[in-house]
Amino acid sequence: MDIPAPVLELANLSKTYRGGVAAVRDVSLSVRAGEVYGFLGPNGAGKSTTIRMLIGLIAPTSGEARLFGSDLRSDPSVLRRVGSLVDGGAFYPFLSGRRNLEVLAKTHGAGADRIDMLLEQVGLAKDSGRKVKGYSTGMRQRLGVAAALLNDPEIVILDEPVNGLDVAGIQEMRALIRSLAVEHGKTVFLSSHLLHEVQQVCDRVAIISKGAIVRESTIADLLRQDDGLRVEALIVRATRAEAPEVVRRLVGVGAELFRLVPEQRNLEEVFLSITQEEPGDA
Repeated sequence: MDIPAPVLELANLSKTYRGGVAAVRDVSLSVRAGEVYGFLGPNGAGKSTTIRMLIGLIAPTSGEARLFGSDLRSDPSVLRRVGSLVDGGAFYPFLSGRRNLEVLAKTHGAGADRIDMLLEQVGLAKDSGRKVKGYSTGMRQRLGVAAALLNDPEIVILDEPVNGLDVAGIQEMRALIRSLAVEHGKTVFLSSHLLHEVQQVCDRVAIISKGAIVRESTIADLLRQDDGLRVEALIVRATRAEAPEVVRRLVGVGAELFRLVPEQRNLEEVFLSITQEEPGDA
């Protein structure tokens, strides 16, 4: 099977500020068409600075950012094929979500039909007439994704898209990000410091620390241990009444049983099941 050509490449990209502060150091990575690519690192590692160089907001000190094979500095028109959400997006708080998109759409030539489709896609169709000042953080983030998609981009770049979201908001954003690639054929490049969320949605990741890439890998390879396979747990579905018989049979076949732990739902599942059953609006 042919490997898709990179649509986004960083080659020895660096940014040094006055006083010799190196925010980004020789970052190199490549993203293939159709991937959901995670740019993972702690706060202050250089993720946002890298993204700002990637979309032309700040100039690199050295190195190159290439989109679809073109150097951004020599061919900035390539940014027409890119949509981005940085800092949660900037919106007029006293305008509705729809009106904000209509204002932005004038620069992209997007019509009312596309705005309707995007509001439906990000789950804001019913709230599109509300003023943005009344939106939750999650709703504003999803409106930001809709704005990033106005020009029907091939690459969508999202900087910390789940920052500040509650559990329900994170799950909604997670589903939206994955659908961009699976259902709409977009290439997604997202930064995050939340490991669990990156693991849920990304195909490959680069880990940045102190401005430098320390690892680039698929999620599977990153999690795979070098010392071979081992069984850490055997999950057996059984009622409390059946548990003694399960233990007897396991011991009978020579299994070393260290402990028996009843399975419980995690806090996220319990929280969502409770809050989604609550009647009425918050």
